[in-house]
Amino acid sequence: MVGPIYLKLVAIFIVVAIGWGAGRTRFLGGGEAARALSNAAFYLFAPALLFRTTARIDFEQLPWSIVLAYFIPVVGLMLLVYAQQRRRAAAAPAAPAAPSVRAITATFSNTVQLGIPVAAALFGEAGLSVHLAVVSLHALTLLSVVTVLAELDLSRAAEGHARRSLGATLATTARNTLIHPVVMPVLLGLLWNLLDGPIPPAVDEILVTLGQAVVPVCLIATGMSLAHYGLRGSLGAASVLSLLKLVVQPALVLAVGLAFGLRGLPLAAIVMCAALPAGTNSMMFAQRYATREAEVTSTLVLSMLAFVVTAPLWLLLLQLLPAGWVASGG
Repeated sequence: MVGPIYLKLVAIFIVVAIGWGAGRTRFLGGGEAARALSNAAFYLFAPALLFRTTARIDFEQLPWSIVLAYFIPVVGLMLLVYAQQRRRAAAAPAAPAAPSVRAITATFSNTVQLGIPVAAALFGEAGLSVHLAVVSLHALTLLSVVTVLAELDLSRAAEGHARRSLGATLATTARNTLIHPVVMPVLLGLLWNLLDGPIPPAVDEILVTLGQAVVPVCLIATGMSLAHYGLRGSLGAASVLSLLKLVVQPALVLAVGLAFGLRGLPLAAIVMCAALPAGTNSMMFAQRYATREAEVTSTLVLSMLAFVVTAPLWLLLLQLLPAGWVASGG
């Protein structure tokens, strides 16, 4: 690991610590203040970022083989975690959105605040371009899929006693999914993209300003939630989720990348993207559904701490692969 990456990790921990201090002193209020900050990110800042990102994607220029080699195993793992958690929830009913919250926490990477400097420091401009291709679809793909799953479970729970038809449940799910602060801006961004019209400069400046607030607000909210909930009682689940995020997910991406014929820098870039710690959007998602917030907070902190150890191990493994798999172009 190189110095700039450690500095970025330190900066993240300091911002989380500031949030923790605010939570402990109740400078901004108690647990409800953290929820209010997270709601601001979910309902104001994230929609601006998602709309602008989706509206500006150049789909024709995306390296689709690399993108698919990343998202097929990541979405697959997310669905497996969700399915396993759904089976557990059927045996011991819990909050309807809990399986979705755990699924997104185990798979959503910190691709921007930490991922961009990691890719730039380790792989240079060429590796950063691969990383940014993944980033352009990361939030809109994972959050859209997991939102559908969460809303479907909420509809089932709300209508279970009414014995409504599958069609009625699906209609409610579709309505709640479409009118949603994650999915709606993505759909509007896709529509704007299809119309091929530029975003007016004044509007774009507003979207940029709002979008830039997502990461720091979520980090402060994470620190405040940590002060409110603490780590006690959630470390076991957080350890499992961190293991899935830091070990299982990059291993799956490596296997699928090799199966897709990726070699060299493209393969290394997507593996390290998958090996990043859990992203703060999972906290925003947990706060949105008021589910597993302490567990997600612990996972964010624990996975960032463990990343200091797991990242060099993944880099070492990539270097130990046959030379043609690492040194050649993709």
